[in-house]
Amino acid sequence: MVRREKAIYDTLNMLNFDVTKKCLVGEGWCPTFAKTKIQEALQRATFDSNSQVGIIFHVMDSVELPPTYFRTNHFTNAYQEIVDAYGVAKYQEANPAVYAVVTFPFLFAVMFGDWGHGICLLLGALFLLAREKKFGSQKLGSFMEMLFGGRYVLLLMSLFSIYCGLIYNEFFSVPFHIFGSSAYNCRDATCSDARTVGLIKDRDTYPFGVDPSWRGSRSELPFLNSLKMKMSILFGLAQMNLGIILSYFNARYFNNSLDIKYQFVPQMIFLNSLFGYLSLLIIIKWCTGSQADLYHVMIYMFLSPFEDLGDNKLFWGQGVLQVILLFSALVAAPWMLFPKPFILKRLHTERFQGRTYGVLGTSDMYNDEEPDSARQPHEEEFNFSEVFVHQMIHAIEFILGAVSNTASYLRLWALSLAHSELSTVFYEKVLLLAWGYNNIIIRLVGLAVFAFATSFILLMMETLSAFLHALRLHWVEFQNKFYSGDGYKFRPFSFAALTDDED
Repeated sequence: MVRREKAIYDTLNMLNFDVTKKCLVGEGWCPTFAKTKIQEALQRATFDSNSQVGIIFHVMDSVELPPTYFRTNHFTNAYQEIVDAYGVAKYQEANPAVYAVVTFPFLFAVMFGDWGHGICLLLGALFLLAREKKFGSQKLGSFMEMLFGGRYVLLLMSLFSIYCGLIYNEFFSVPFHIFGSSAYNCRDATCSDARTVGLIKDRDTYPFGVDPSWRGSRSELPFLNSLKMKMSILFGLAQMNLGIILSYFNARYFNNSLDIKYQFVPQMIFLNSLFGYLSLLIIIKWCTGSQADLYHVMIYMFLSPFEDLGDNKLFWGQGVLQVILLFSALVAAPWMLFPKPFILKRLHTERFQGRTYGVLGTSDMYNDEEPDSARQPHEEEFNFSEVFVHQMIHAIEFILGAVSNTASYLRLWALSLAHSELSTVFYEKVLLLAWGYNNIIIRLVGLAVFAFATSFILLMMETLSAFLHALRLHWVEFQNKFYSGDGYKFRPFSFAALTDDED
């Protein structure tokens, strides 16, 4: 009760007396949809207090940037908190949390894909959802509070993990013939006990996911490495392109044509001339079954762009297209750097031409306004060298980031491979090894060790690892393409928030 009274007086101290010293004047922010509710609340307060002075609610114009407020619910709140931990969106800026609802759990699942482990996470998420009312009404520890707050994130991560696990065909690293028989069979009786040699394709391709016959074969690791590495590049390029497209919508919403012409367009050209072309080659190679070496193609695209591709040629006109794309990428780099600062300088010069002297202010110019009032205009300054350096840093960061960010998405492949191999080791070297002994004690010990390793290493440590890597991909590789994150939250006065702080 004392804290509430102190908070009320602290808020009243922010108000000012009007010129008659008979009433208080305050300026504040409110959501547009809440204006009617605020007026009704003020009228009720006037009536309940029997005040002789009516309350005036007046909407005023402001030159300051308003705070940011997103309406969230139990499902979306955790994703918004993930984004806000990086930085609060500027007012009316595109909100990455809308896309993170899908992309975050999906990228997690690409690294964690195993439908057995996904079912375990799903059971944990369902337990938290079933106890939602109970946990929501009591004080929890720091770890449990964090876990409960992200219950819907955990739910989607588990569902996507089951989906990716079905594609990888891994259930605690064990493949299953869920969608029919394998497309491969033994050539003769000599390979009945050895899956590593003698297999030929005698049926249609396995309908969904990885064929179970790849498991245990000598070509398993090269095949899965190639698949997951190329898949990571495709996912990374798609998400980075989404980020650049969102920068276009930001610029269009704020009527910033310079950012569209001299950032969005050259960035799309540069990224897709290099890594969009690589993604095209990956898809064509998958569709045609070509044996072309894509490493050789991309390296010699820079070293010898006019050299004949030979056996690495995937389609007609590839050599000419490579030269055009390389030239486009070289043009896009100075396009991002030079025009925008000089155009801004020219526009500033034209806008303030002839205004050598500033406006003389008088002592009563802002007599009715407080020093920190949002109505006071602010002088506009322009420093060409600062703008040019900023643009140069931005251009160099994007050019280098196009390479490093694409390489960073390879963590999807690396984490997925590590998770799969760890799971295989625990299954084959612990569970199957213990099951090979005709001793119930050894079998129970092996089962206990396997359960411990699965629970604490694969379901806890690997989950945390994949979560942090997915977090980094969203904060750095995705959001730096369009998200400034330099806004500030709308924090209304609330007794509920005061109670939370007290707890």
